[in-house]
Amino acid sequence: MSITVNLRYKGVNGAAKKFAEEMISSGTVEAIRNENGNLRYEYYIALDDPETVLLIDSWKNQESIDIHHASPMMGKIMALREKYDLHMTVERYISDDSMPDRDESFIRK
Repeated sequence: MSITVNLRYKGVNGAAKKFAEEMISSGTVEAIRNENGNLRYEYYIALDDPETVLLIDSWKNQESIDIHHASPMMGKIMALREKYDLHMTVERYISDDSMPDRDESFIRK
């Protein structure tokens, strides 16, 4: 069972995209991906709303998230959020890890 958190960053004048770009260029994204328990950390830009960037952030368990939140890296992330004046919405999901046969036929591999 893993935990996935979808964070939507919203700003103005391209601020959310600039935030994501700085997260990547500063090495922060790579450092997070290398943290114990991180399974996925990826940014996406919404096609119908270029002022919103989606972060898909997946972790092995809650303990991994708690350790990440207690790390100095969170201070960097929070400072960048302030720098770009971003606002967020958050959705949290616990994985099911199963695929019912009736759904499998809709997936093209």
